Amino acid sequence: MTMKRKGIIFDLDGTLIDTLGDIAASMNKALEKNGFAALQTEAYREKVGWGIRRLAALCLPQDKINFADKVADDAVTFYSAFPLVYTKPYPGITELISQVKQKKIRTAVLTNKPDQTAQAVVNGLFPVGSFDFIRGEIFGKPRKPDPSCVWELLVDMDLQPAEVIFAGDSEVDIETAVTSGCFPLGVSWGYRSRDIILNAGARRIIDKPEELLELL
Repeated sequence: MTMKRKGIIFDLDGTLIDTLGDIAASMNKALEKNGFAALQTEAYREKVGWGIRRLAALCLPQDKINFADKVADDAVTFYSAFPLVYTKPYPGITELISQVKQKKIRTAVLTNKPDQTAQAVVNGLFPVGSFDFIRGEIFGKPRKPDPSCVWELLVDMDLQPAEVIFAGDSEVDIETAVTSGCFPLGVSWGYRSRDIILNAGARRIIDKPEELLELL
């Protein structure tokens, strides 16, 4: 017997909102400030998802990885100042969240974006009360794909893993969902291919936001 879904945890970048333009702009400014070449926006598609320091490392030449922390810090500064220049929700997402809330389903956002920035971005793009919890990366605390970050969130949501759908666009999200015991739902409109999401363990991939409602 399938347990009734009582909650949904959403990844942010590539799942709820398209942030690639702003991430690329901020990281490119940081790279150039530190003497490195900027990358094409599309080059960031396969690099995002693990957090800002990993992103910085992936954008640097292998023999310059020691600059990753400095580049990451500069990118955070740039991004924090201008996080919503190009960013917008994917089509149908705002409507989906409204429908989910009407069903009394608990909602949360879990992202590896720095927490303060995550709060500002979500609150700047969605109506007040769209999500019960918004969690970004906090220094010294576990982040995706560590399942303990999900378990901490589930305590606050007062839900069990089997009651929760974890929706994301990357292998990072799907791994997090699988290891935490949530239902691993992939979305096809984000930054990774269907093959990557399937190989990571997604039990279903949806092509339109409204398809999520079929799982509730």
